Amino acid sequence: MTDDVIRVAPVDDQALMRAGFRALLDAEDGIDVVGEAGDGERGLALIRAQKPDIALIDVQMPVMTGIEATRRIAADPALAAVRVVILTNYGHDEYVFEALRAGASGFLLKDTEPADLLQAIDVVARGEALLSPAVTRTLIGEFVSRPPDRATAPGLEGLTRREREVTALAARGLTNEEIAAHMVISPFTAKTHVSRAMTKLGARDRAQLVVFAYESGLVAPRGSDTPVC
Repeated sequence: MTDDVIRVAPVDDQALMRAGFRALLDAEDGIDVVGEAGDGERGLALIRAQKPDIALIDVQMPVMTGIEATRRIAADPALAAVRVVILTNYGHDEYVFEALRAGASGFLLKDTEPADLLQAIDVVARGEALLSPAVTRTLIGEFVSRPPDRATAPGLEGLTRREREVTALAARGLTNEEIAAHMVISPFTAKTHVSRAMTKLGARDRAQLVVFAYESGLVAPRGSDTPVC
């Protein structure tokens, strides 16, 4: 962010949706819409040129999907500061988990209330994941019921026992305060352990930490017979 102004780029193939985002965001002090695009390829070009703080990207678009655009943003060191929020029509969209794996910081429903959208932009701009405990639990239950992909998962051997424990708890949807209560430590200590685990695993944010926990098999999906660490 520059001088506390959050720079946002909406990318959606529906012109009416983009117009609605722009009208809402332009009317808000502290938010600057740096441009908009109607497909993933143009959106990626816009993001590379403008380097916004937040990219609001539709999950399904022509030319290049929102997931592929997110994957390319996350893989580009020049765009490390860009945070992607995926826009979807459905709360149980099958693409949501793939978007998080690709590097998204969270997702929003397109029928989100304007005040909630503005709050979400502020949350992500502060470097937090737009992934509430309730949403995390939904994702765990609906989209992570698959065998862990240890071949592509990051190594967990560098984590301390405490860091592994907080990672597992975060993956179950617990907040820092809930983790602190569970482990009988202070919220600050819990936050420190979470931050260190994110750093060691190369996680962009808490959403990525959740994905890594399941990808590595550290935490087993609901209904699995795999032991939970």
